[in-house]
Amino acid sequence: MDICFLLNGERVELRGVSPTRTALDWLREERGLTGTKEGCNEGDCGACTVMVTDGEGSRAVNACILFLPQLHGKALRTVEGVSGPGGEMHPVQRAMVDHHGSQCGFCTPGFVVSMANAHKAGNTGYDDALAGNLCRCTGYAPIVRAAEAAAAEPVPDWMDEPALEALTASAQTHAPETGDALAEVYARHPSAVLVAGATDVGLWVTKQLRDLDEVIFLNRCRDLQRIEVTEGEIRIGAGVTMDRVLALMADHFPAYAQMLRRYGSAQVRAAATIGGNIANGSPIGDNPPVLIALGARLHLRHRDTRREMAIEDFFIEYGKQDRYPGEFVEAVSIPRQPDLLRVFKLSKRFDQDISAVCGAFRITVEEGRVSDARIAFGGMAGIPKRASAVEAALTGKPWNDEAVVAAWDAWDEDFQPLSDMRASSEYRMVAARNMLTRCLLSDLGAATDVREVRA
Repeated sequence: MDICFLLNGERVELRGVSPTRTALDWLREERGLTGTKEGCNEGDCGACTVMVTDGEGSRAVNACILFLPQLHGKALRTVEGVSGPGGEMHPVQRAMVDHHGSQCGFCTPGFVVSMANAHKAGNTGYDDALAGNLCRCTGYAPIVRAAEAAAAEPVPDWMDEPALEALTASAQTHAPETGDALAEVYARHPSAVLVAGATDVGLWVTKQLRDLDEVIFLNRCRDLQRIEVTEGEIRIGAGVTMDRVLALMADHFPAYAQMLRRYGSAQVRAAATIGGNIANGSPIGDNPPVLIALGARLHLRHRDTRREMAIEDFFIEYGKQDRYPGEFVEAVSIPRQPDLLRVFKLSKRFDQDISAVCGAFRITVEEGRVSDARIAFGGMAGIPKRASAVEAALTGKPWNDEAVVAAWDAWDEDFQPLSDMRASSEYRMVAARNMLTRCLLSDLGAATDVREVRA
């Protein structure tokens, strides 16, 4: 593939690029920009963090799972490009020196880029902005002090990127720019791997060492990145990144947004898309259970044929979804409704961890009785799954302790969870039942958020 982008302010044109060559490998091996480090090589540690700017603004992303063709028409800035002409230090670099924020130094370049990106955006929520950068020397306190010290400094002129419109190149066969073009090329190449954010597919290459024969990149399909909010529904294009979903849901379903705050890291949320998260069918994905509880519908397309379904019907069994060859997820729509949603994510770490169990609850109570219940879980079965028997056991009953206890046996009808490295089957079942109790206690006004109670 032929691509064109800016690297630290300079135009770069590459021809015959392998579609699965990572930005990290290319930067280090071809350009000698070794400030960007390889740590986990799976998007967890942040040592490889770079800044990518497009028409939507700048974002910190993981270079280890960023394929070079995803940079087409964008601007890439590494830690070397954070410094100014003649080596002048960026305010965050100077603050890292002044506040002794660098320990062994391996993670420092990634921290500096994440801090520079936050500094440019005026983002002072450093617990969020730096959650995807791990310091093995446990030097977080001086790093945060450095970020706070740099916050009042102006953004250096050299951090402004030149006009990106000049990078526009001719359309690429395997990087369609519209949903219509995608529908046509995917119908002709149904065995191709669709790549949106590469937060999942990237690991196929870096960890499984798979050779992907044919790849179609979706990141240039602007019409798949639209969000439409009408009186009746919220429609989210499949290409909308999870950081945008988080911002959207803060205004509509805050419990959903709070869960998404723990969805990967800032770097992962900036790349991952809602369509990719649904289409990969992970049984431990945090997003589908929430969408199931909200009664969301999935929109799929094959050429000019479109169909939609309740999102829970998309997941058939482990590794199998209701999707035809050459058919792709186009959008997901959520009904506008009163906010009754509660979401609980249980993991060993608060930040940057995969759930042992994620439960989503939408329980409607009228005159003291449960009139409707939609409950769904990730981590409890081979697919994201609705707790239909539990819902039926609750519906029509008074919303109290007795109803929660009466639904006890219904859990066994819905789930037979597996044991793995994250949790045993017994632990998962107890946790799921306790989440229902937590819903009740929350509705009764009890303080159930441990972090808020401690604060």
